[in-house]
Amino acid sequence: MYSNPISITGILSYFATSLFDKNKRDDVLLDIVENCISQLQLQECSIYMICKENKTLIPKATYSNKNNCEITKRKKQIPILIGEGILSKVVQLGKYQCIENISVITDDNKKCITRGSKLSVPIFIREKVVGVLDAEHDEKAYFKSHHIALFLLIAKLTEIKLSQINANTNTVVLTNITNDNAYFKELNFLMKEEKIYVDPNLGLENISKRLQISSNYLSQLINKLEGCNFSDYINSYRIEEVKSKLKDPDYDNYTVLGIAMECGFNSKSPFYSAFKKHTGVSPKEYRQQQQIMS
Repeated sequence: MYSNPISITGILSYFATSLFDKNKRDDVLLDIVENCISQLQLQECSIYMICKENKTLIPKATYSNKNNCEITKRKKQIPILIGEGILSKVVQLGKYQCIENISVITDDNKKCITRGSKLSVPIFIREKVVGVLDAEHDEKAYFKSHHIALFLLIAKLTEIKLSQINANTNTVVLTNITNDNAYFKELNFLMKEEKIYVDPNLGLENISKRLQISSNYLSQLINKLEGCNFSDYINSYRIEEVKSKLKDPDYDNYTVLGIAMECGFNSKSPFYSAFKKHTGVSPKEYRQQQQIMS
């Protein structure tokens, strides 16, 4: 499903932009596992961090949607003693482990119980393993080469973000958004050339999916570079389109509301409020002014 480079790039882009405003370790870890579930359609994902004092792996974030139920966040899980099991092997070797068929021997009757497949990759900081990104699935041999590639890259993103937090450089990352931002350029192209704003159902989520970034990042991008919220940004384009048509003799027989509907507004009240906010006059007054000037 994610085997081509374009898809992988898009997924990583979403992860990176989703993390951009997180400045606490636990928030980063929760965001990573939640996105692993929602973006990669996994069943269960966890991040364990090493506790050096008692040599254990502490579960810091876990999300699950097994049995096709809603995604649930689990806060309490049992720490794992380093030295036993698959996760310990990841820590000790510093290499990922992909198990196609997890089998457990029960103590009472020595029967083998199958628990599906497992993928675990190390999380490094300054070349030292500090944690493990772990996923499980009920299906045997579920994890393929593209899952492994993605998990290794996601672990690297986690390392970069945690390193930024440790170095207290997160504010530098947030203020480093400029007009040269590639996502902002693509957004401007969609607005100016494709005129996506004429869609009355256009929303933050629609555009963020098209740009393959998180909706929160898109919101912050607009806020920083345009100095307004998402609604005002979209409406500014719609208002300019309305103004253009109100000046155009070809639209003299159109009602003001009819023109507004063609430009992406879906009701009278929000349109009139937005128009006066952006121009200082009502649509009717604006049309009259243009007729006098012409």
